[in-house]
Amino acid sequence: MPDHRRPMSKRGRLKMAAWTLFGTLGCLCVSLTYNWIAFRDMAPEAMRQGLISATVLPILLATPLFFYLTLKLRELAIVNHRLNDLASHDSLTGCLNRRAFTTLVERRLAEDMLGKGSKGGALLVADADHFKSINDRFGHHQGDQALKAIGDAIRSVLRSSDVVGRLGGEEFGIHLPGADWATARMVGERVRVAVSRAGLPVGDLEHRLSVSVGCVVYSGQTSFRELFCAADQRLYAAKHHGRDRVEIAAAPSLAPELGDLIDAN
Repeated sequence: MPDHRRPMSKRGRLKMAAWTLFGTLGCLCVSLTYNWIAFRDMAPEAMRQGLISATVLPILLATPLFFYLTLKLRELAIVNHRLNDLASHDSLTGCLNRRAFTTLVERRLAEDMLGKGSKGGALLVADADHFKSINDRFGHHQGDQALKAIGDAIRSVLRSSDVVGRLGGEEFGIHLPGADWATARMVGERVRVAVSRAGLPVGDLEHRLSVSVGCVVYSGQTSFRELFCAADQRLYAAKHHGRDRVEIAAAPSLAPELGDLIDAN
């Protein structure tokens, strides 16, 4: 169903009614004021007829006009929202695209610096294991289906405040605002398990999917570039140590404070 034909919310109906009502009343006030000023020296009967016309005509003309204009403005707002959504989301997986994801995380980090955010969190980078073999064995269409399945699996285990973006190819970024070490590892493992359970149906068989996850926990001032580089290094370590696993570390600025905890894990 096209967006502009979907049932309107109660708030939307009230807003449309308000625009129609106050727009019509505005036209009515202008019409009555003009008629009273222009024809106030006329005979009372003529003045009365003039005021009746000045009342009826705006109601008959302005009410449907403002209703129509408000409806078109709503449709325009929906189209603009869809365009913004298309510009910020990856069309294949439905996740944020790299630019939108990076911009959002950078804004959150800036808010943290100003004391308006969650003061810390974690950045995860998840990469599909042996993805090239999927394209080579089953074709690029199945590769696209695998990426969709991975994106859906990741979103299914995230908190409402978390955000995921497709960084390119088979790589996904996940930002966990306010997450501590334990939460970051827990979410990383949930992502890994969810992807492994998703699977990729190929004919009568189901190809197992898996991701390697690199995670960096931070607190205080940092940048997206610094976090991404650190998470990417942990992702490389996860690939090196056998894939289908989560590797976690502290951001470089926190490494001395959390060194013992890293060694313990």
